[in-house]
Amino acid sequence: MATTILGEELSCSICLNTYSDPVTLRCGHNFCQGCINRVLDTQEGAGAYSCPDCNQEFQDRLDLLRNITLCSIIRRYTSCLTEEKVEGIFCTYCVSSPVAAVRSCLHCEASLCDQHLIAHSKSPEHVLSKPSNSLQSRKCSIHKKILEYYCTQDALCICVTCCLAGDHKGHKVEQLIEASNKKKETLRTILAKLLAKRAEVQDRVQSLDQRRREEHERATTTTETVSALFGDIRRQLEDLERRILAEISKQEEKVSDLVSALIQKLEIKKDELSGKMSHIERVCDMTDPLTVLKEEESGRDDFCDTEEADNVERQAYNDKVQHMGGVDEGLMKVTLHAGLADIISSVKVGADGEKPSDIALDANTASYLIELCKGDKTIRWDSQGSESPRTPERFQTYPQVLSTRTYSSGKHFLDWELYKPSSGDWGVGMCYPTIDRSGDSSYLGFNTKSWCLHVYKGQCSVIHDSSRVYLPHVPESQRFRMCLDYEAGRLSFYEVCDPIRHLHTFTSTFTEPLHVACYLWGHYVSVTFK
Repeated sequence: MATTILGEELSCSICLNTYSDPVTLRCGHNFCQGCINRVLDTQEGAGAYSCPDCNQEFQDRLDLLRNITLCSIIRRYTSCLTEEKVEGIFCTYCVSSPVAAVRSCLHCEASLCDQHLIAHSKSPEHVLSKPSNSLQSRKCSIHKKILEYYCTQDALCICVTCCLAGDHKGHKVEQLIEASNKKKETLRTILAKLLAKRAEVQDRVQSLDQRRREEHERATTTTETVSALFGDIRRQLEDLERRILAEISKQEEKVSDLVSALIQKLEIKKDELSGKMSHIERVCDMTDPLTVLKEEESGRDDFCDTEEADNVERQAYNDKVQHMGGVDEGLMKVTLHAGLADIISSVKVGADGEKPSDIALDANTASYLIELCKGDKTIRWDSQGSESPRTPERFQTYPQVLSTRTYSSGKHFLDWELYKPSSGDWGVGMCYPTIDRSGDSSYLGFNTKSWCLHVYKGQCSVIHDSSRVYLPHVPESQRFRMCLDYEAGRLSFYEVCDPIRHLHTFTSTFTEPLHVACYLWGHYVSVTFK
């Protein structure tokens, strides 16, 4: 009953059928898109358009808006009707009132209620099944007999006639139940594999989700660290600015005080000179010669200093002006550069936890083809070879060397610079102290105990466990950086240029302390660690 009422509400007033692709007019009424288009076509040229339900007029042809909500309702309504038709199977023999069927007979092609099932024939040809409206599909379309066998060759369900005298004669056949059980077993095997694959996919999803959370946490921590560093940089810069500005003000005030003192003395001197000038002017205005001569004799020595005294005074003044000083711009620049250098140094320590200048190379591990210089921070290839003793610590097969110190915790970075890198090939990385010192397994990167960035003829690659991965980038700079996060198991390589370029990151679980390791081959090329 409810379905009938709903069906009436979902009917187009033009075609009286359930809406097909319903659209809504401005007035709010709904129609099938095809129906309303045909109506509007008939109104073309009449001067106005109107709604078939409420007759509301519109000057222009209406824009038809698809009613998405109504479309969804109709789909669900149609699905419910289909389910009701499938579930609503009634007894074929109860004609006075519908009674739900409990079984269907494939032989009779009829559905039976409990009452008619009791009186139904029990002979073998009457095969009973669950109630169904598609009984014909369970019979052979050619011989109209019940499908009882399965032809494995043609993968078809067949009747006994097809099996004995039809197209499937001589084919391998099985009982339907037997074939069904085999198929179920196969499907169960497939299902088990699919379950395993789904579990594997789920594990991957969880792993990636965990990775995403870890990266989010790492990004948050890094953001906080960088923000703190920049805050510290700003505070140090502001403090440096205050110190330099205070020093400038101090120097300016010192000069100002000296200038004020000199001006004060000069003003006194000027007043004295003005007094003498006034006195002389008064003497010059006198008419009595005797009086004039007496005034001149009495004050001759006071009117004007000697030339020698003037020179002494003038020299003293010049000395004071010359040594007065002023704002020392050079000192300000030196203070600024020194302050900035201190800030940068503190930032490096705060960001990476280690100064790159702490690296020194161990001459006891250097191959006889390696020459160390500049405080054991620069290595060169020595084609002549040295007469170094062949100790167990020294590399014998390849021109390599290790750092004196090891790293077993924390975050560290290392910078190095190349001289004429195109003249040879080189590799820098890290390795365990237990790396072999001779043979192919001692080659940096070609074992499980070392990780290496290698460059040869401009081609950049990374190597670990004898697996080489070529990088698409060709380095343009001669400066590089290696960053180690021991606990996180990350070893990253960068090209120091503008902007800094990330080359590769190794991920591993480090089980031993790590040495910095370097490989070098070729004339003129050298590697200098900063």
